[in-house]
This record gives sequence, C-alpha cells and structure tokens, in this order.
Amino acid sequence: MNSTLCLMALAISIVALLKLFYFRRWKSPVSVNYHFTRRCNKTCGFCFHTATTSYMEQPDQAKKGLRLLKNAGMRKINFAGGEPFLYSKFLGEMIDFCKEDLRLESVSIVTNGSLVKESFVKKHGRNIDILAVSCDSFDEATNIEIGRGSGDQVPQLYKIRSWCMQYGIKFKINTVICRLNHQEDMNKHIDSLQPFRWKCFQVLIVAGENDSSDTLRDGRKFLITDQEYQSFCQRHSEQKSLVAESNRLMAKSYLILDEYMRFLDRDGRQPSDSILQVGVRKALESVYWDERAFKDRGGIYDWSRKEGSCSEVHQGLDW
Repeated sequence: MNSTLCLMALAISIVALLKLFYFRRWKSPVSVNYHFTRRCNKTCGFCFHTATTSYMEQPDQAKKGLRLLKNAGMRKINFAGGEPFLYSKFLGEMIDFCKEDLRLESVSIVTNGSLVKESFVKKHGRNIDILAVSCDSFDEATNIEIGRGSGDQVPQLYKIRSWCMQYGIKFKINTVICRLNHQEDMNKHIDSLQPFRWKCFQVLIVAGENDSSDTLRDGRKFLITDQEYQSFCQRHSEQKSLVAESNRLMAKSYLILDEYMRFLDRDGRQPSDSILQVGVRKALESVYWDERAFKDRGGIYDWSRKEGSCSEVHQGLDW
C-alpha cells in the first residue's frame, strides 16, 4: 500500500513538473507586441489591425499590465498601433517606464514615420533600442495607392534614419510585399539606408480585420502568390539585413496584445480576457501561439541597442 501511494505521489509530482516545464517552455511571453491604439492617420488597404475601436488604457493601468508581463518573462516590448505616434506623450511615458523601471532588454516602436519628430527621438532615444519604420515602396505614387503615402514618405524615412544614427538607435524597415510592389527593385535604397533589419512580410489576411468587403479594410485585392513573394525575396537576397516572413511564419507566431491588454488569437478563437483581470498565464493559455514559428522567423535576435551609431551597430552584428 505504501509503495502504491509513493508511486501515485511520484506520478503527481512528475505531472506537476511537466506542467511547469510546459508553461515555462511554451508560455513565457518573451517578446510582446503591444498595439495600444487602433487609430491611425493612414489608410493602408491591407491593414490587419484596423481602427475598430478608439479605446486606450490609462497610463497607470498600462504600466500595471506591462509589469505583469515583465514578471511573467517578457524581455522585449514592441509598441505598435494603429499609429503609436498619434499619442506621443503616452508612448514616451511607456518607453521610459519599460527601460527605467522594468529594465527590459529591448524596447522598440513600429511606426509609419509620418509623425516622428527629432525632438521626441532626442528626449526618449536613450530608452529606444529599435525604431522600425514601415515603408512599402520607394515610389511615392505606389505608397499613395497603397494608402500609406503622402508624397514625402521616402525623404522622411531618410530623416529618421539619420536621427537613429545620431542618437544610437537601431534603425529597422518593415515592408509588406503585395500586389502593388512585388515587382519593385528596392536594392538601391536598402544599400543606402543600411537598416540593421529589413523585414519583408507577405501580405496577410486576418479574419474580421481585412478579409471581406464588410470589414474596414479588404486586403484580398493586395494578395500575391507564394511564388511572387519568393521572387521578390530572391531579387533582394544579397541584402544581409533581409528577414523574410511568409504567411506561414507570420500568422500565428506573434504575441499581440490589443488596446484592452488582451492577447489576440490568430487561430479563429476569441481574444483572451485582459491580463489586468485574469493575469498573464491564464490569458496566454486561452490563445494559440506558435513558438516554433516564432523561433523559425528569428523572433529572438540581437535586439538591444549598443553604444555608438546605428552604422557601428550594423557592422558588429553577426548575420
């Protein structure tokens, strides 16, 4: 009888350890994309995080949620939207909090670039590891047709790159490869801009966001074939900064926290409850996150800023 009880206790202990290992192995929110607003000043036709609400958390509540994430294992935070620079005061406060209070390894921002000002970069740059600017074409007419352009996006991109170099921030470019730009040759500008990372996404359709004429955006007309996407990547394969993300790698490999501080689910289920209400662990358990795809797309990389200019950082990276 005693031996049976011992075996049962051992089995329970093993199950508990396996559960603990599973959570730590699969459910630690290493890198989180916090889309704190859905509002945007652009109208990109393929946008998959559209302005369906105008809600934003109060700063104290947002900080509470970010601290919960840090305690659960978050090492990198990426602020996105919508357009995060519509709320530059909130953005600056969150950036400084994440670096100075939470001591995160990496704080990054994704922006369309139109509202970035040197004064903001000068004030908060010491706490920004990566500044990523979305640029889908170096032809202003194409940018305007996509819904991102205003006639000066390319010159603004070069300005932001110079500010990053001046203030020691890693400069990154995000490009969505779609029907309007998949035949473009961008090598000349990428050679000139020298981003430390150039992410090229295959345009993605997300249910309820950009998948029909009933949604705010209908991205279906921007779709390209896998072969067309691969052809674009091959044309730019000499670019060491290129990070290609096909639909397969992108769709379920990002941990996205929405404006209500809920994890979004890209597997057809509802968003999680807010981490402010149920905690990070329970929220994560209710959504699907493909950690293998996260690693396959290079989700963990040299994401912390270094002393010196962006060009010096670029030279020191191991590709």
